[in-house]
Amino acid sequence: MLWSLVKILIFVGLVAALALGAGFLIETGGHIGITAFGREFVLTPLAAVIAFLLLLVLVWLGLKVAGFLFAVLKFINGDETAVSRYFDRNRERKGFEALADGMMALASGEGRLAMSKASKAERYLARPELTNLLTAQAAEMSGDRRKAVETYKKLLGDDRTRFVGVRGLMEQKLAEGDTDTALKLAEKAFALKPGHTETQDTLFRLQADKANWEGARRTLAQKLKSRTLPRDLHTRRDAVLALAEAKADLAEGRTEKATQAVLQANRMSPELVPAAVLAARAKISEGSARAAAKIIRKAWDSEPHPDLAAAFAEIKPDETPQARIKRFQVLLKAKPDHPETRMLAAELAIAAEDFPAARRELGDLPQTDPSQRALTIMAAIERGEGAEDSVVSAWLARALSAPRGPQWTCTRCNHIHAAWAPACENCGSIDTLSWKAPPETETTGTGAAQMLPLIVGALDKPDAPYDPVDEPESDPAEPAGDPAPEPGEDPAEPKAGDAEPEVAEAELVETPDEDTPRKEKAEN
Repeated sequence: MLWSLVKILIFVGLVAALALGAGFLIETGGHIGITAFGREFVLTPLAAVIAFLLLLVLVWLGLKVAGFLFAVLKFINGDETAVSRYFDRNRERKGFEALADGMMALASGEGRLAMSKASKAERYLARPELTNLLTAQAAEMSGDRRKAVETYKKLLGDDRTRFVGVRGLMEQKLAEGDTDTALKLAEKAFALKPGHTETQDTLFRLQADKANWEGARRTLAQKLKSRTLPRDLHTRRDAVLALAEAKADLAEGRTEKATQAVLQANRMSPELVPAAVLAARAKISEGSARAAAKIIRKAWDSEPHPDLAAAFAEIKPDETPQARIKRFQVLLKAKPDHPETRMLAAELAIAAEDFPAARRELGDLPQTDPSQRALTIMAAIERGEGAEDSVVSAWLARALSAPRGPQWTCTRCNHIHAAWAPACENCGSIDTLSWKAPPETETTGTGAAQMLPLIVGALDKPDAPYDPVDEPESDPAEPAGDPAPEPGEDPAEPKAGDAEPEVAEAELVETPDEDTPRKEKAEN
C-alpha cells in the first residue's frame, strides 16, 4: 500500500515537471536557427524540442529496420536467428506431441501406431535417445524383433542410453532362448548399473542356471550392498550358494576348497541340513569327532533329519548297537516327540534286536502318520518278534501305497527332488527346497518295495499273499495275490510310527557307504 502511494506521487511529480518545462519553453522568447544542406531553419524552443524527439524516433526505427534486414540475411545464410528459433520451436512442439502420442499408443498396446508416431517424432526432434527407445519398445510390442534389435544397437553409441540398449538386447536374447549371450549382456548391464534391481535378479538367475556359484555369490553381495535384499535372507542364500559351490569343487576333486566352502556355509546357516552333514563329515575326516557331533546337534535342534542321524552314526561306525543307543540319546532327547526322533529310536532298538522297545518307541505313528518308513519299521518289528508272514506282508502292502513322508520339496511348485539341490530343477527357484511332506498325490510309489527285503528279510513261504520284491513295479492300489489280513486283525497289533525305508537301518549302523548299513541288517 505504501509503495503504491509512493509510485503515484512520483508519477504526479513527473507530470508536473513536464508541464512546467513545456510552459517555460512556451514563455521563453527567441528563436533557434539550424542550417543544414544550404538552408536555414528557424525554430522556437518548443518546436526544437519536438523536432529532436522526432529525430530520435526516426533513428530508432532505422536501427530496427537494419536489424531486421540483417536477421533475414542470416536466416537465408542458415545461421540461427529469431526466425529460425521460431520455426525450431514449432518443429519441437510437433515432435513432442508425436512423442507423447506414441507413448500413449505404447501404453494402450498399439505397437504399430506407436512406431508411426516414433518415426514422426524422430523427423521433428532429431533426439534419437528418446525416439529410438520408443521405436524399440513399439517394435517389441508389434513382434518386429529385428527392428527392435537394430534400434537397441543404436542406443549403444550414446553413453546416456548404453545401459538401456544393453538391457534391451539382453531381453531379446532371453526371449530367443540364447542364455549364453544373455548372460554376457547381463554382466555388461550389471557393470554399467550395479544397483539396478531387475538386472541383479536376471544376472543372478542366469548365473545360477549355469551353475556359476561364485559369480552368483558376487551378485548376491551386490544386492545386499544396494539394499535390495534383507541381510538375513542374504545370509541364508549365500550359505546355499556356498554349499552348491562346495559340491561342485568336491565333484572336481578340489577337496580343500570344498571343505572351506562347506564350513563357511555351515557357519552362515547352521540349520541347513546338507551343509551340516557335509561339514560334519569334513570334521570326521579331520578326526574332530566332537566338532562333528556339535554341528549335527545344532542342526538337529532346528529340524531332525535322517541324513543328520546317518552322519552322526558315521562318527563311530564300529560301535555296538547298545553303545550306539547310548550315544544317540543326545539327539533323541532334543525333540523326543518328533516323528523322526521316534522312528530313529525304533530303528536303533531294532538294530539291538530289542523289538518290544522298538514297538514302544514307534508308538502310534503307523496309525496317526502312516508313512512308508513307519509301516516298514512296523513290519521289521513284527518280523523280529516272530509274527506270521501274513502279518508282515500286510504291513508291507500298506507301506507300498502309503505316503513316503517328508521329502525335499519345492515350496513354490511342489516338485519333489530325490536329493537336496540349491535350485529347483522344475521352476529354477533358488533356495526353495524344504524337507516336508509333499501333496498326497505326489507321495505314493514303489520305492519302498526295493528297501523292504533289506530290513525284513526274504519271506520263507513261497506262497505268501504278496511279495513286493517279486513285483516291485506293481500298482500299489492293486497288490497281487490273495488279500492279506490287516495288521489290526492280529492280536498283537503294533503301535506304529512314521519312518522312511532308506533310513530304517542306515541310521543304525551307519558308515560312509550308504549300502553298508542295509547289508548289515540283511545279514542279521
